[in-house]
Amino acid sequence: MIFEKVRRILAEQLELDEDQITMDTNILDDLDADSLDFVEMITSIEDEFDIAITDEKVGDFKTVRQVVEYLEENT
Repeated sequence: MIFEKVRRILAEQLELDEDQITMDTNILDDLDADSLDFVEMITSIEDEFDIAITDEKVGDFKTVRQVVEYLEENT
């Protein structure tokens, strides 16, 4: 469920097909996201899950899996 929401947010924001996004997708490298895309994605995730993610933790996120695991542990 969390993965599906994160995938939907990424797909909408980056105008991609959801099928292009897997748990092992590298957000910046595989999806050609830039830093602004990344910040907007984090903001959308924070809104969707009603959570605040520290800048320090955001810096650790490289793959979709890392985002999903963080949300599973903190929501």
